[in-house]
Amino acid sequence: MASVTIKNLHKRFGELTVLNGLDLEISSGGIFAVLGPNGSGKTTLIKCILGMVIPDRGEILINQQSVLGQWRYRNQLNYLPQIANFPPNLSVRELLGMVRDMRPKDCHMTDLVALFGLEEFLPKKLGKLSGGTKQKVNLVLTFMFDSELIILDEPTNGLDPIAMIHLKELIQTEKSRGKTILITTHIMSLVEEMAEDIVFLLDGKTHFRGSVATLLAQTDQLNLERAIAHLMTKNRA
Repeated sequence: MASVTIKNLHKRFGELTVLNGLDLEISSGGIFAVLGPNGSGKTTLIKCILGMVIPDRGEILINQQSVLGQWRYRNQLNYLPQIANFPPNLSVRELLGMVRDMRPKDCHMTDLVALFGLEEFLPKKLGKLSGGTKQKVNLVLTFMFDSELIILDEPTNGLDPIAMIHLKELIQTEKSRGKTILITTHIMSLVEEMAEDIVFLLDGKTHFRGSVATLLAQTDQLNLERAIAHLMTKNRA
């Protein structure tokens, strides 16, 4: 299991402040959704956790250990990026094999290829695939290794209904195994169905942390979409 602690995180890009003293505590195990409008700091937060962006100030701890300037912790982390930028001239089989050989961990690639119906696409070049098929490849790459922390950035992009069901089942299976799953998405129905806790970011700060039921009660709204809109209006008034 993996816990994530963010303390007073700051990040600027030129004159633009993206993270502004962000504090966040994610306990071990469970499904957590990070929500917010475009420009709220979600992607920068994720990239800081991954070590792809270095914060100007603050701390990032995983399992109570600082990860700033470290790299070994990434072996216990799986990441699904929002956009699957694959080398177009590689086949699906070549990409999966290359990634499998790069990580010295148990691999569940074959089962996931079958789950998402990708067998017929294995010899095809990645540049010839549809967006939805690329996303299925993306999901195989994300879930084929056993890691404590799983970060999913807009995981439903381009998925058909059957693939969506398989994704939800995978997430629930990983949760049952004690994994910590962090999801960013604009699909509120996915959040309402799966997330135990949500975090709402705006202007680089946390403006809400709690369950969907708590947010609905606090905002006096009937659904999550309207509750989030209420938070945005209230905090930018």
